[in-house]
Amino acid sequence: MTKDVEAVPEQPADFSAKDYHDPPPSPLIDFDELTKWSFYRAIIAEFIATLLFLYVTVLTVIGYKHQTDPKAGGQDCGGVGILGIAWAFGGMIFILVYCTAGISGGHINPAVTFGLFLARKVSLPRAVLYMIAQCLGAISGVGLVKAFQKSYYNRYGGGANSMAAGYNKGTGLGAEIIGTFVLVYTVFSATDPKRNARDSHVPVLAPLPIGFAVFMVHLATIPITGTGINPARSFGAAVIYNDDKAWDEHWIFWVGPFVGALAAAVYHQYILRGSAIKALGSFRSNA
Repeated sequence: MTKDVEAVPEQPADFSAKDYHDPPPSPLIDFDELTKWSFYRAIIAEFIATLLFLYVTVLTVIGYKHQTDPKAGGQDCGGVGILGIAWAFGGMIFILVYCTAGISGGHINPAVTFGLFLARKVSLPRAVLYMIAQCLGAISGVGLVKAFQKSYYNRYGGGANSMAAGYNKGTGLGAEIIGTFVLVYTVFSATDPKRNARDSHVPVLAPLPIGFAVFMVHLATIPITGTGINPARSFGAAVIYNDDKAWDEHWIFWVGPFVGALAAAVYHQYILRGSAIKALGSFRSNA
């Protein structure tokens, strides 16, 4: 007596795993994109986003210092505190990346742009013009803060980054490297196209983890350097405030973020994603 076996129907195509192919790397110099309005629109978006980012965050820092200044009638427990400042930075990144991701990619940070350039996600002209737009936007944003609240701005340090008392420059440089590594690594992971193919059932809102990364890094490094992890943010504040101490230590807020971005790009692309092994395998196959 044979046992009847019920045939299992074939799974429809909709339930099959998504095919995944690595997107081709961006060319080093793409002359074609220089003729497109979308290229210049993206640069404008980076400028405006960085302007708004610096305007809101520097105002938050100055407001906190005023509310805790005993000479101005403030109290030690007044104001938003370090937690509130960290929320301001992380929250603005979440908002602005969400708004500009579909236009420019929502970099708002030369270190992020540098890391994506190293990973061949953007071309050299786009990376350079993004960084210029970000720095100009930062200068404009801090300039607006000074124009609206000049007395408070000059009295409370203008939001410029500098080493806190008790910390040396090596400690500050290490904090900036590690902090930027966390940020850029999060950017790579949150925007990885392979995630959408592999975990298509898990919707990922990329700006959310990026904003949280900025928030967490600020909690850790505000007491050390005031938290840079964004050369445009540090540059804009230094230009407008124009203080000798801020300029003497300014190199930390360029070298640290760029080294951190380099490390994050290498780690994600060549270790986690195995780009070097894939390239070697392709070379052996061709040979």
